[in-house]
Amino acid sequence: MRYIVTGVDGQLGGRVAENMLATVDGSQLIFTSPDLALIPAEKQAAWRARGVTIRTVSYDDRAGLTEVFREGDRLWMISGVLVGLPRQIQHRNVIDAAVDAGIKHLTYTSFLGADRQGYGQYVMPDHTFTEAYLRNSGLTFNIMRNNLYLENYFTTSVMLALQSGNKWYTTAGEGRGSFIAKDDSARVAAALLLGRGQPNAAYDVTGEMISQREICSMVGAYSGISFEYCPVDDETFYRYLDGMHIPRSTEGDYSRSPVRWCSNDMVTNEASIGYGQMAIITDTVEKLTGRKPTPPRELLQRYAYVWKDRV
Repeated sequence: MRYIVTGVDGQLGGRVAENMLATVDGSQLIFTSPDLALIPAEKQAAWRARGVTIRTVSYDDRAGLTEVFREGDRLWMISGVLVGLPRQIQHRNVIDAAVDAGIKHLTYTSFLGADRQGYGQYVMPDHTFTEAYLRNSGLTFNIMRNNLYLENYFTTSVMLALQSGNKWYTTAGEGRGSFIAKDDSARVAAALLLGRGQPNAAYDVTGEMISQREICSMVGAYSGISFEYCPVDDETFYRYLDGMHIPRSTEGDYSRSPVRWCSNDMVTNEASIGYGQMAIITDTVEKLTGRKPTPPRELLQRYAYVWKDRV
């Protein structure tokens, strides 16, 4: 059996790659990236030394994807970074290429709420489209619907607060969410790639319940910085992010932005927390990996460099 991990240059894909290397022989693994320059040369060398096949291929290149996928049996598909029609076309290319190549099983990384009514996040239509397209493809599959990543509130939220007089702005209000740590998500991804899920089943991937106000207080107590939690409405948050030079869409100008997120994404994701939409608890992590989700407090030391170095 040969396993394909896409997007290994990314934070989640890289974690999935390492989890697979800890489980199967490198000769059974194919790692892909749209640009190998994004991966340190020493890491590539270490992977190749363990027998891993590394391929450069873009989601825009259906023929190239088909050629690479013919080398494997089971595929883990990270979602693309664009939003809207360009990403939907990319995702269709991946699924069509998997069909053409005879892939036996595809695991797709979706978003919590893609199967639910009333979820209006900026990115949600792409995931709803992709899930439907995958279900109709004839492929055997699993879908992992990740909650918002826990790391965002120990990195991006802290970075922006430090640049804003220690004011922590958000549209999350007093909402709580079962945010998922990327390490936990990567372990779930590896488990599904290895065949531990039920065929054609979707899994909501969630962590421990916590609010942004609680995270803000936790980071403040640990760092010694007096962060002020500032819940605001959507338009106020948009104006704040505009002032930080954060573009509203993924097609915007990021040359002066302190983060790679767009404000449409940030505002709608944060608002969904305030609406209670991300407060869903599941046993997916423990059921598929044998480990409980990572407690939020465990990330404090790992990301302390953000406030210590004022990243």
